[in-house]
Amino acid sequence: MEAKFSERLASLSEGDISVIIQMAWEDRTAFETIQERMGWSEADVIRLMRHELQPNSFRMWRKRMKGRTTKHRALRSPDMKFDDHLIADHRRGNC
Repeated sequence: MEAKFSERLASLSEGDISVIIQMAWEDRTAFETIQERMGWSEADVIRLMRHELQPNSFRMWRKRMKGRTTKHRALRSPDMKFDDHLIADHRRGNC
């Protein structure tokens, strides 16, 4: 399992890693959007964040993301009027 993660991580450019990190920090970009755009599941993103961030930054991110309804489409209120695909498209332009 570790070898597979290492291989996937090695296949990413620095720009791709940066995009995934930006999207993961963004409150309105759902993990499902990261999966669709970058092919990385929520578990993969958590592993990437643990690998790439300083320990204190990772703990801060996990605390911030834990229970955040906007990070999962299924938990969102139907009244939310934003489309995280637009945010993801904007972030993708930073490569």
